[in-house]
Amino acid sequence: MVGGTPHDVSVATALSDKTMGAGRLRRLPTRLLSLAAIDSDRRVNEKLATVDARRWHYAVLATLEEFGPQSQAELSSRTGIYRSDLVTVINELVDRSLVERAPDSTDRRRNLVTLTAPGRRHLVKLDALLAEVENEVLAPLSPAQREQLTRLLTVLVDHHSRQM
Repeated sequence: MVGGTPHDVSVATALSDKTMGAGRLRRLPTRLLSLAAIDSDRRVNEKLATVDARRWHYAVLATLEEFGPQSQAELSSRTGIYRSDLVTVINELVDRSLVERAPDSTDRRRNLVTLTAPGRRHLVKLDALLAEVENEVLAPLSPAQREQLTRLLTVLVDHHSRQM
């Protein structure tokens, strides 16, 4: 119960109905998923902006931390960032000394991007910020529901990424 009384529940339901629209809209998982994603994206972007970061910064840093030095093509493939956009992201991270870009010693035609020590420290800070956002967004869910949601979203993402 929201607020602890039946009246509070009906008020919450009425407010929810107003913000969600027709009942058929409340029953469309794709619409609900979109609305949740819009809210989540907004919160993530706002939180990252507090430390002058963007979601693509996080994606690159996390990928480098997990997989080690990568070519720009590999980073593009692993992060889903278009190559032309990735160059801008890498330039921003290089300017902040969070990554280094240098010619690959085995193939001088390509560059390898490497996470630096300051980049690792920044990634830890970003992990903490994103954990705060996740706790806000997923606040109404129990730990078991959060795990279930993650599993279900993973199934959807994996299924649709294979079709691309």
